[in-house]
Parts: sequence; C-alpha cells; structure tokens
Amino acid sequence: MLTAERLTGKGSSFGTFGELLQGVLEDGTDFLVTFPIECYANALFIVDAEDEDLTVFPPYKKKSRQLASYILQHYALPIRGRLVLDGQLPIGKGFASSSADLVSTARAIANCYGLTFSDSLLEYWMGRIEPTDGVMYPGAVSFYHRRVQLREYLGDLPSLTVVALDEGGEVDTVEFNKIRKPFDSSEKKEYRELLNRLTAAIKLRDMHVIGEVATRSSIMNQKLRPKEHLDAVLALSRKISGLGVAVAHSGTCLGILLSNDSPNYQKQLIQACDGLYDIGGNVGVFQSWKSKAGKERGYHGIF
Repeated sequence: MLTAERLTGKGSSFGTFGELLQGVLEDGTDFLVTFPIECYANALFIVDAEDEDLTVFPPYKKKSRQLASYILQHYALPIRGRLVLDGQLPIGKGFASSSADLVSTARAIANCYGLTFSDSLLEYWMGRIEPTDGVMYPGAVSFYHRRVQLREYLGDLPSLTVVALDEGGEVDTVEFNKIRKPFDSSEKKEYRELLNRLTAAIKLRDMHVIGEVATRSSIMNQKLRPKEHLDAVLALSRKISGLGVAVAHSGTCLGILLSNDSPNYQKQLIQACDGLYDIGGNVGVFQSWKSKAGKERGYHGIF
C-alpha cells in the first residue's frame, strides 16, 4: 500500500551500435547478433500517494508507458506514477534506443518496488509492444528480434572501438521489420554460416573474425537497406588496417571497427575520424560495452 512517502526507482540499459550480424536463416527466421556499446538510456520512476495516473516524460515515449502498465498490472500494483526517460541514444539511427528505453523502464519499476522478474518474462512483455533487440542481457547475444526471444548468450566482446558515420535521417524500426527479407536460399545458408562463425569468434575473443563477419553482413545488407557511403568506408578501413566495418542494419549509421589493444590504435583512431569526416556526415566514437566482471579482468577501452 502506498503511504505519504514517495517511492522512487532508477534503471538503465546500454544501447547498441547496430548489429554485428543481422539476417535470416533457412527456415525464414530473422535473427541478429547485438553490438553493445557504452551508451545508455536511463529511467526514473516516481510514485507519490496523490498520483492518480501513469504518466511519461517525454510524452511521446508511449511504448515505455505501455510496458510500465503491463508490469504494474502483472504485480497487481496501482497503475500510477511518473516515468521520466533520458539518455545518450539517438532515435531512429540504429542504436536500439526504443529497446533500451523499455529495459530501463522495467528496471526502474523493479527498483522502485523491489521486484524481480526473469529476462524471459521481460521478453514477453516487450514482444507485445514491438520487435526488440536483446539489450536486457549483460553482453552480446544472438537474438530472434521479431519473436523477441534469446537464441544464445555469447558474453563480453573484446575491447573494440567503432568510429561511426551517420548518413542522416531516421528509420522506423517497426516499419522496417515489416519488410520481407529479399534473400535467396544460398544467402540464407551463408547467414547460418556467418552466425556460426561469429558465435565461435565472440566466445574465443577473436576480433579479426568478428570484424570479417561484421563486414560481410554490412555488404549483404546493401540488398535490403543500402548505405550510400559503404564502399568508401570499406576502402578507408582497409587503408588504415581496421578490423572491418559494422552497420546499423535498420538504421542510418556505419562505422570502422578498431581493436583497442592494437599498438597502432591511436594513429588508426585519428585516421578513421579524419577519413570519415572527409567522406561526410556526423562522426562519433563509441566503445564496446563490458560487464563489471569483464572490466575487472582488464577488458576495457582506452577512453
């Protein structure tokens, strides 16, 4: 029961830089492999005794309000309170901003009321709202984003930097996921092989294979949502000996992957930033996300 005392809860979720791999398997199942980055969505949930409704700010974050309602109903809690969302993830660019908003919302409500629920239950709630990236899991995952279902937890990525170029505009992920994938049987077979290679590479922390798979996925995605500057970015990556190129398959960004452990890292970073600036568009630098355990083991970025 609510008292005159105010209840508050906080939650956050990392976003992603697009995906390391996204495609469709032989049986028609859509999948992706996440690329978690150190860039976050945050949520604050406040409940006062006098609150009569459930509100969200900014008001257009209606999906987060819907998820909050599902959770409160599930636990027979009053459907009231104030949900405030903010963070660093741009909208419509391929950073899983909507998914991260939902996960941070769930965590804020859980923190407010002392709730615990499984990731699979959170998947169920989120799946009632929209296709979703697997950002509720602490690390990289292979994920059935249309089903909103975990395929496999893969763990921490090696320490990677992505130097990114935003080509501009926005993409509505929900509308994008309604598009039928234009891939034939041989391409679906290749996606299966790429998924197997990437799964093994992440577990083995083989950043060179990670870069190769991400690059191939970027090229194959040109058939679905082409990036205007992909050829130029691929050429720049080869020129500076980058690991390869990653893209937001359903977004507007693409970028060059670098190993933070490379002896030439600082030089490559400058070359990548300068080169992408010359190609055109907004340039940003992002670091792969690491769990607390990963950071304690020394797997961390330069910045």
